Amino acid sequence: MKIKFSRFAVYLFLIFAAIVSVFPFIWLLSTSFKGAEEIFSFPPTLIPNDFVFENYSGVWKAISFEKYFVNSLIISVSTVVLTIFLSSLAGFALARFHFRGRKIIFLIILATIMIPQEVIIVPLYTIILKLKLADTLIGVILPFAVTGFSIFMMRQAYLSIPKEIEEAGIMDGCSYLKFWWKVMMPMTKPTIATLTIFTFIVTWGDFLWPLIVLKSPENYTLQVGLSYMIGTFINNYRFVAAGAVLATIPVIIVFLLMQKYFERGIFTGAAKG
Repeated sequence: MKIKFSRFAVYLFLIFAAIVSVFPFIWLLSTSFKGAEEIFSFPPTLIPNDFVFENYSGVWKAISFEKYFVNSLIISVSTVVLTIFLSSLAGFALARFHFRGRKIIFLIILATIMIPQEVIIVPLYTIILKLKLADTLIGVILPFAVTGFSIFMMRQAYLSIPKEIEEAGIMDGCSYLKFWWKVMMPMTKPTIATLTIFTFIVTWGDFLWPLIVLKSPENYTLQVGLSYMIGTFINNYRFVAAGAVLATIPVIIVFLLMQKYFERGIFTGAAKG
């Protein structure tokens, strides 16, 4: 009886947590179909009285939605590709090569995970200005092209691969670079998929860094472009809600494509040091 009650309590808590997590998106979806007056009605309504589908076409016309969408896609995809490539090389070196100071370097990389983005915004922006990359998509991409977390994940994935596989490859005349590309990379697909999801979601939803770097409207990301619809004299909350719903579609697509690898990637190499 106690076991059944405890299981019921766990399920009840999980259902409550799921509702709390999903409710903001449900409210956002509801707002995207409301008219201008119904948004501020009291008491608020979860289900719109009249579904206004024109909000979605309205946000497309109110801002350069297509241009901002493409900019966000270029930044996100480029960041994902660079993160996977660079962190894979760094993780491979830290996992398989033995050199002086390897552990110290790895600890320094781990320490960077604990530093909030806001702390390094000023020095990063100073570097971007000196490199003359301000107001460019490259200036948004490069500073976060690789992270300590991505290097850590790839290192752990490589450590989970038996040493005998590497020795067999070297004996067959395979170079380290070829072994990394032909053997190690395919064997770490779950971790790569997990990093792809994490990196894409974080980059796609980033607002602060693109807001600081990008000044020209034609370079805005989708999040920055939508933010300019809420100002002193303009408050298009229904258009912003519709745009935010549209902005979640790429994230959902990426997660659905990678979800079969997601759980395996999270736990790959967890027991390795």
